[in-house]
Amino acid sequence: MEYTSGAASWQKVLRRAVAGLLPRRPRQRRPGWSIGVPVIAAAAGLLFTTTATTAGGIALREDRRPQLTQLIEERRQQVAASERRAATLRQDIEERTTALGAQDGPIQAQQDRAAGSLETAGFTALTGVGLTVELNDAPRRNDQRLPKGVSNDDLVVHQGDVQAVVNALWAGGAEAMSIMNVRVLATSAVRCVGNTLLLHGRVYSPPFKIVAIGDPASLQQALAESEGVRLFRDAVEHYQLGYRESVSMVTVPAFEDSTGLRSAKVLH
Repeated sequence: MEYTSGAASWQKVLRRAVAGLLPRRPRQRRPGWSIGVPVIAAAAGLLFTTTATTAGGIALREDRRPQLTQLIEERRQQVAASERRAATLRQDIEERTTALGAQDGPIQAQQDRAAGSLETAGFTALTGVGLTVELNDAPRRNDQRLPKGVSNDDLVVHQGDVQAVVNALWAGGAEAMSIMNVRVLATSAVRCVGNTLLLHGRVYSPPFKIVAIGDPASLQQALAESEGVRLFRDAVEHYQLGYRESVSMVTVPAFEDSTGLRSAKVLH
């Protein structure tokens, strides 16, 4: 409680009374805030609504790797089931064709003619002396630090590296070839997705093993003369990539991919 003299107290009372009788001056408004607050609130509401709609009842930041792994495994099982069914159908067609050929001379002649071309076309397994080439990524560094001027792309095997080895082996006179124990022909496409190899619809991880049947000396000479292989060998020394050649008796499986002809050109 404040104690004052009588005169001072009456002066305060009079001032308050006069102030109460005078018209009050309106406070200065802030038009910026008065407009901005509703706009911000509306934008926040729109953001929350959009997020809820997009999420669809699930967490947007949820780790999807388990679902992705499950999806990949399901697709692999579907591919394996389709391959088994295709093999069964091929066998059924061969049996029916053989039975029909036994009753028809012209059909039997065409079957014999086709059978004589199966080995050349790559539809039979072959065994012989050959060369195995293995390409591998550089080992992971424990400290996860890369030397100055080196990127992660320098430490993995690329599509061009695999293709360089394949082309050199064909040029060296390879009679048959397989990649990751899958028969490939001269028309087979070699593609890489990241540091994995995509071949005939299947994905393979390094190390990539390429096997070719042929004269080992000629195959090794072709590899030594290939510029692409030479560049990879230089990278092996600088970035510790893996490269190995070995000569031995090898087996190349039969070609089992689709034989459908998508395009052809008549040579004159």
